[in-house]
Amino acid sequence: MQINTSNHRPPAVAGQFYSASPEALPEQLARWLKASVSPELPVPPKILLVPHAGYIYSGAMAAKGYALLNPHRARIRRVVVLGPAHRVAVNGLAMPSVAAFDTPMGAIPLDREALDLLADMPQVVVSDEAHAFEHALEVQLPFLQQVLNRFTLVPLVVGRASPAAVAEVLERLWGGDETLIVISSDLSHFLSYEQARAKDSQTLLRILALAPNLGYDEACGAAAVNGALKAAAAHGLSPQLLGACSSGDTAGDHARVVGYASLAFWAKIPEECTHE
Repeated sequence: MQINTSNHRPPAVAGQFYSASPEALPEQLARWLKASVSPELPVPPKILLVPHAGYIYSGAMAAKGYALLNPHRARIRRVVVLGPAHRVAVNGLAMPSVAAFDTPMGAIPLDREALDLLADMPQVVVSDEAHAFEHALEVQLPFLQQVLNRFTLVPLVVGRASPAAVAEVLERLWGGDETLIVISSDLSHFLSYEQARAKDSQTLLRILALAPNLGYDEACGAAAVNGALKAAAAHGLSPQLLGACSSGDTAGDHARVVGYASLAFWAKIPEECTHE
């Protein structure tokens, strides 16, 4: 693949979905992460599933997942981030050609070797357009910058793709403890508060059962989630629910809410995680 080594993708939703201030943003993230403090576990999760709304709505919930990474900030050196296409139609999975993604906290270099591994896969296309204004991946980046040291990024926007097609891509990128996979997805959309609680509870049960058949009315990132669940099952990962809520619990009313959850998937859940 021909990578555009001169260009960076600038932040598209800084100042809208999260603070554009390089001083205020890390302070906000640090407060949420401190409130989500977890025991220092011997191994990092392999997969995180976290929400992607504006931070005022879902930032505290996303922090529950990212707080697990801080003890492993030097170990994790590559992050694969998958999220849905909100603005541009994508057949398969779209990777960018730029050299780095920028946030108010600095630039994150893309992993060129990993991108090259995907170049011959028919379900992977190159599309900077798909990434240019996509918030689902971007909102994860400041969290990663806050909890990790130096790392490279493999960003993939997932459009129309089967669970098998997504899982095949993840298999190419799986690696070891140095590689983290982040799946960006919210849950139900625009139901009443009580309807959303009931629907999301059933969705989470299926995610915890590693059932790769979610619909887009259950998770807006269903294609990425389903592929990750298929890969998780193939690798014998164990899921753990870290928390769930909706916009009605944070900064929205109860008439039309969006559901959020954070989950971690482990090669083996450390014993410390099994005790509340």
